Formats: sequence, structure tokens, C-alpha cells
Amino acid sequence: MWQQYDPAVVERDLSYARQVNLNAVRTWLCYEAWLEDPEAHEAALDHFLQAADDRGISVLIGLFDAIGIEPTPSRLTDTDPKTAIGLSSPSSIVLFNREKWDEPRGFVDWFMERYRDDDRLLGIEVMNEPGWESSKYEFAAEMFERVAAKRGSVPLTVGATSLVNNADYIDWGSDILQFHYNFASNPGMFRTMLERVSYMHDAVESPIWLTEWQRARASPKKPSEQTPKYASLAPLIHEFGYGNFFWSLMVKPAWVEPQRSYGVVNGLFHEDGAVWSMEDAHSIQAMSGTADFEGEERKRVPEWGQV
Repeated sequence: MWQQYDPAVVERDLSYARQVNLNAVRTWLCYEAWLEDPEAHEAALDHFLQAADDRGISVLIGLFDAIGIEPTPSRLTDTDPKTAIGLSSPSSIVLFNREKWDEPRGFVDWFMERYRDDDRLLGIEVMNEPGWESSKYEFAAEMFERVAAKRGSVPLTVGATSLVNNADYIDWGSDILQFHYNFASNPGMFRTMLERVSYMHDAVESPIWLTEWQRARASPKKPSEQTPKYASLAPLIHEFGYGNFFWSLMVKPAWVEPQRSYGVVNGLFHEDGAVWSMEDAHSIQAMSGTADFEGEERKRVPEWGQV
């Protein structure tokens, strides 16, 4: 996204987001792209934030990501949807070597000095899913401390698979608690999870957001459950009233390697503005109180996914 930033594509996609009344998006920066050309990354980020703001969309922006495979030079420049896949950031060479953390600290300083009070930002996510693995956890803790030392008006947070992880993140100074639940076996199980979260919600002052969700499915091996179905969970999320981010806006192959290996595809909009499912579009739009989206439905993998 950032190495080959295309303003027209970004504006197109954010315009699609507004068609279903989205008021926020979640995405990440790219530390590796910043190392290569800080000025280009800053110019692209400024355009992205302004394009979102022009459409009434706030941005939850991430700095680092513990999920994905190694960000090698060839993978960082791969634009083929069949082979390009989610990359972690920074690389393990940096992550596992504290002596190499000066440049990530510089990346944090660059960002916070420019954007810590930017009202186009909904929040700053220091790292996505560092968990408790020692190297990732220690890096995330160090970078959060760096971010917090330069704290501005924009709230701080950490991507988390469950609310249990947030016990530590609250101690770090996290303002927003996140949890992820991409795939529930069935809606009943999803409801039980939301009910449990609601108990904690009553006990803490911090906002709690569901920042990754996709669909109900019994098995990723079933072809019928390898494609989007946001309508299977959206009404429940709306009922409980959680701020939330579904994965993902645009139709594309699964982000992480295990899901990709099953042939999972996710997303709502095709590149030409058609949607995968009108039911999904309406269920997502209904969270804002309306469900009047009109467009073409196309439940077909694009040309890039054809064998």
C-alpha cells in the first residue's frame, strides 16, 4: 500500500466505505517503507488521512504488526494478489535484537511528533497482537513506552486477540481495549462471547472495541464457508453496540498464511464498486440505522483468483 501508494485507489475505496456509512477504518503504516523513504511515506499518510477526513471517516492507525510472515525485500514489493500476503513488521532481525531498536524508536518519534494531536485519527495502535511471546511482547512494551512519553490528544491502544491480553496493556497506559474474533463456529457461540465481554465492559472505564471480525463458520475447509458472510454476525454486534471493524473493506485473499492456504477470501467491495453480498452490505450499513445501499451483487472471485 505505502511503497506503491495510489491516491486514486485510496479515494475510490474510501468512497465505497462511505456508501455503507462507515465512519472509521483501521489500517497500518509500514516501518520498512518509512526506512526506504520517510518523506514519501509521510506524504502518502497525509493524503490518506485527508481523503478519509473529507469523507467523514476517522482512522485507527497501527505502527507495528506482530502477525504475518517475514518482510523480505521481494515480499515487500509483491503486488500479485495470489502471492502477496500479510507481513509482520519489523523483521525478526530487528525484533529479536534490542541493539537494533533505535530505528524503530526513530519511526515512533517521527510519527508522534507529527500526528499525536491529529484529530483525523481515532486512535494510535502501537502494535497488533504482540501477545506474550517474549521478543514481541518486550518490543511492544518498549515502543508503547516511547509512544506514551510523547502522548498527545489521540488515544493509544494495542491490537489484542482477547481482553485477557489487555490486563498488561492497561498497565502500559492503553486508552482503548481491543479484542478480535474473526471466526465463530456459530452465532450462538459469538453471542456468548459478546455477553462475557459486556460483563467486563461494565467494570472498566475504557472503551472496548471489536477490531477484527468476519463471519460464522464451522470449518474453513468447507467451500461454502471460505467466502464472506458478514450478515452472519453483524446483527449481533449491532445488538450489543460495540464499536467494531470488520475484515476487510475490499474483496481479496485472506491476509494470513493459514487462512490463505484454505482458499479463504474476505471483503465487501469489488474494485468496480460491486459488492460480494447485498445482504452483507445492508447488515453492515444497518449498524448506522439505515440499510438502503443499492448496487450490483457479485459472489464471484475476481480474475486474480481464477485457476
